[in-house]
Amino acid sequence: MGQRYERIEGRIRTFIEQQPVFFTATAPLDGEGHVNLSPKGRSGSLVVLDGQTLAYLDFGGSGAETIAHLREEGNGRITLMWCAFSGPPKVLRVHGSGEAIFRDDPRWPELIGHFAAADGPGARAVVVVRARRISDACGFAVPFMDYREERTQHAEHFGRKSDEEFAAYCAKKEHVGVSLDGLPALPLPLPQRSA
Repeated sequence: MGQRYERIEGRIRTFIEQQPVFFTATAPLDGEGHVNLSPKGRSGSLVVLDGQTLAYLDFGGSGAETIAHLREEGNGRITLMWCAFSGPPKVLRVHGSGEAIFRDDPRWPELIGHFAAADGPGARAVVVVRARRISDACGFAVPFMDYREERTQHAEHFGRKSDEEFAAYCAKKEHVGVSLDGLPALPLPLPQRSA
């Protein structure tokens, strides 16, 4: 039987911090727009800031749908989900509002400091999520799967790029500056890191 929680603490926080992968879901306000669902990984790229707030690194790679939906005026809706692929069955969701903090934002230096354990090349934003609803479900239908190791290709690829090369990479991607539905996404040119 599912439960609701007031805060991300205790065993809920421990569960989140133990999972090697989580998923994000967002959508534009226009009902005809594209719903986005993305897997997220890379060890150390998600942190619990307090009992109501999480943050994760948004990396370069494909599009920027999540950022576009969070930036859309009057939107900002986001759901994070974790599944237990080992141990007791559980699915945990945090429904909330999100904000993308870009590299030139004065809050960037403090926020990026929370990710010292992450291999951070390719970070283009920190997404901060404020929980509105925290709940779990049984997860009985989620299969057992074994975690082997992190994939290193992403960090290695972006670790070889200078900041200028990374900015150029972001600028040439089709759906990074503008979403699939024409919403503003990642600011281009890519903001420089604030001091």
